[in-house]
Amino acid sequence: MYGDEAAALAAPLTGPDDLDVLLDRARDARVVLLGEASHGTHEFYAWRAAITRRLVEELGFSFVAVEGDWPDCARVDRAVRPGGGDPREALREFIRWPTWMWANEEVADFCRWLRAHNAAAAAPVGFHGLDVYSLWDSLREILVHLREHDPDQVPAALAAYRCFEPYGEDPQEYAWATRLVPQTCEDEVVTLLARLRGTGLTPWQNAEVVAGAERYYRAMVRGRPESWNVRDRHMDDTLDRLLTHYGPGAKAVVWAHNTHVGDSAATDMARHGEVNLGRLARERWGPGAVLLVGFGSHAGAVVAGSGWGEPMRVMPVPPARPGSLEDVLHAAAPPQALYVFPRTGRPALLTDELGHRAIGVVYRPERDAHANYVPTVLGERYDAFLWFDRSRAVRPLHTHGVDALAPETYPSGV
Repeated sequence: MYGDEAAALAAPLTGPDDLDVLLDRARDARVVLLGEASHGTHEFYAWRAAITRRLVEELGFSFVAVEGDWPDCARVDRAVRPGGGDPREALREFIRWPTWMWANEEVADFCRWLRAHNAAAAAPVGFHGLDVYSLWDSLREILVHLREHDPDQVPAALAAYRCFEPYGEDPQEYAWATRLVPQTCEDEVVTLLARLRGTGLTPWQNAEVVAGAERYYRAMVRGRPESWNVRDRHMDDTLDRLLTHYGPGAKAVVWAHNTHVGDSAATDMARHGEVNLGRLARERWGPGAVLLVGFGSHAGAVVAGSGWGEPMRVMPVPPARPGSLEDVLHAAAPPQALYVFPRTGRPALLTDELGHRAIGVVYRPERDAHANYVPTVLGERYDAFLWFDRSRAVRPLHTHGVDALAPETYPSGV
């Protein structure tokens, strides 16, 4: 049953011109969220870039927002604007593990294209980070900005910085300390945020990151649902601030993992009390103004680590679990295919719940058959889906390990 439906709905995907039907669906969208089934697959990055190029060139999208840290992405944003440096070098400055997530040749190629586009554009297209992890980097950015532009506010920033200082830039240590002792840095952070709210986008957003990170680290020791929701609500609020900053008529492209992009209400996340960026975007702007695009593959290769902070390596992705979405598409779909889901008259492939693979930055191929699958109602989780039967690994800019770590996320760093 599913196989016939998968074959009937599929459109072969051989080049950017095959994206016309997806672009037609995106014409009324204010936000297009483009997913990925892993953080280390070439096809997902390359085709997100191809879609984004057309959204920028043909539909006038205003900026790209990614599942990355604000300060790191701010360097890339400066590099893609007229007079900026080499975006590839800006991406090489991503030193927090997992570096390959954004410091890879696929993103570098897109950012060099974006820099060339912006050189001739009336309004440059930006590149921004949505995530919550850069507490200490954002604090330092705030201090540098205030010392130059608003010295009277420096004491508030120093109070927040000194509150966190005893934890040695270790978020895990701060998180556990707040659980063991009823003492936090929340008051200092709230004061700083109140003083910077409504100022220029960069200092304000760095203050929002500090506030979001402080909440996230406190929630982290209390368990998955609360910390997950803090993180995705922060990304949703950041996206809204960016759209406001870019002005009336602004439109955004988001790059993030399927677990953030696909509507959580169509997965088992809802049963655990979790929301995500895709669900929040539909609630904030309405389903008609939001386009959610998922990605998936059957087998191939991926860049990941075997444990948190472990060296990155190219790993095999074994054939998908029998009965999963990927298994169905492997049997019936073209090697590369685009699915743009009909709004009515949906077949069972789009309305039944099937397992849908999700690979994080930590991956153990030998466990794939027993893990890594999210129960999903495909036609409710996404509006469209890109399929690749065999995948290749991304090409990292860094070929060595780094010591800087982000706090571990679950499931396996998505």
